[in-house]
Amino acid sequence: MRNMLVIAGKEIQESLRNRWVLATTLLLAALALTLTLLGSAPTGTVGVRALDVVIVSLSSLTIFLLPLIALLISHDAIVGEIERGTMLLLLSYPVGRWQVLLGKFIGHLAILAFATVLGYGAAVILLATSGTEIDADSLTAFAMMIGSSVLLGAVFIAIGYLISALVRERATAAGIAIGIWLLFVVLYDMALLGLLVLDQGRTISAGVLSALLLANPADIYRMFNLAGSANVSLFSGMAGLAETMTLGPLLLLAALLTWALLPLGLAVLAFSRREL
Repeated sequence: MRNMLVIAGKEIQESLRNRWVLATTLLLAALALTLTLLGSAPTGTVGVRALDVVIVSLSSLTIFLLPLIALLISHDAIVGEIERGTMLLLLSYPVGRWQVLLGKFIGHLAILAFATVLGYGAAVILLATSGTEIDADSLTAFAMMIGSSVLLGAVFIAIGYLISALVRERATAAGIAIGIWLLFVVLYDMALLGLLVLDQGRTISAGVLSALLLANPADIYRMFNLAGSANVSLFSGMAGLAETMTLGPLLLLAALLTWALLPLGLAVLAFSRREL
């Protein structure tokens, strides 16, 4: 465990030197504050709680932004160090390959978690200092949104590691990472929507639809945050899905956790068998 923490600390220090932590935190904070200021306007006329609007806005933003950030910081974690020759130096110390990979994962996840908590937390601070009433239900939903956002980031960090452990060049890893992002964040839902329109409810049952949604971590995150709470689902336009959804919050979290652990385990296996 000590070896993994040392490697995690090394990743955090490198990210601090490269301004990754500062840039990511400032980006998330700026977007969170902007969405909070823009989203506070309709709450007085439609009777929606201000923090619920922020949750909907940030959840929609997270689906597009956080997976991309996670893939950018992880896609060359293995292949990049191999190309630079630093991986052989690192493995010359008494440390296993699985410890190297898991240590890097802990470091990158800590960076993403810090940026997410601090950046998105700025939205609550802004609402609190402006005198906006924040109730316990909305605050709980906001905390769950932040926690699931970090878990979504963990999923795509693990996917980035799997890519990095399998390919031979950084450029190839970058191209595949962008393709994975497009697939899960953009193309999958477009294809699923087209399939549902063509099917018109004839063969795709609720169970099949649930299985198709669980096949995409971005959709799992969307269902957990935008359809899990009654107030949030009403404002997000997903109240109909929330009423028919058979997937509970615990199952969705378990599915998201599985999505993080499976590619991470495969990455450890691929890296342990790779010739340097």
